[in-house]
Amino acid sequence: MNSTGNITKCVILARGLGTRMRREDASFALDTSQSAAADAGLKAMIPVGRPFLDYVLSGLADARFQHACLVIGPEHEAVREYYTKTVRPERIQVVFAIQQAPLGTANAVLAAEESAGDDEFLVINSDNYYPEEALLSIQNLRQPGTVLFPAEALVRGSNIPEERIRAFAYCVVDGEGFLKDIVEKPPDSTLADFGGEKLVSMNCWRFEAEIFQACRQVLRSSRGEFELPEAVKLAIQKGAKFKVAICRAGVLDLSRRSDIAEVRARLLHVEVRL
Repeated sequence: MNSTGNITKCVILARGLGTRMRREDASFALDTSQSAAADAGLKAMIPVGRPFLDYVLSGLADARFQHACLVIGPEHEAVREYYTKTVRPERIQVVFAIQQAPLGTANAVLAAEESAGDDEFLVINSDNYYPEEALLSIQNLRQPGTVLFPAEALVRGSNIPEERIRAFAYCVVDGEGFLKDIVEKPPDSTLADFGGEKLVSMNCWRFEAEIFQACRQVLRSSRGEFELPEAVKLAIQKGAKFKVAICRAGVLDLSRRSDIAEVRARLLHVEVRL
């Protein structure tokens, strides 16, 4: 964190296998470069005008982030080559951390521990394009926390259909504005328990170094992975506090082949400056 209170470091989780992108109906019309990236599961590198990750990095620079650590797999050398040889960002420094195996998002955060050091840092997904409002809200928290999105705002402002949002993690906020609980993929029978405005996590976090201990201690989920929401819940149980900001803008999601055309259309007039 610098003298103005802003955080400058960001960890971008780009190690996922892209299973849905690989498996979804291949009949969606993609050009050769899009198809190659989709088949490889490299969602963040799918061209939507230019690689999707370029837009993510440019947005981070706009929000005053100066250092981005891309968590990738050892097989993702193409990502490293692109940002060290093809494109050399000037507004934001790009470094890399290797997650040896796809063991979940908490494990991915651990891979970036050396890069983050003792500084507070942002964690985001590589297949989401977050609005500037959300990134600035993280800056303005001045403490560890998260940005949550009302479900109805995501339906209205994103490319994410309502049925997909129901599969996301829903959050409970206490009376003082701190995160109280996270429930992954709650069944319809319990959604009413979340009150009138259902708040969704899109994996946009501001952490301090203490999160690494929770990531080390969290147990494997039923999917056999070490999940970041579960690590956050463990940290809360041990006394950590995560302040909540609410953003009513949309988030672009590039997790399926069917997302590509609309994401490209929505980013058409967005200027990328790296």
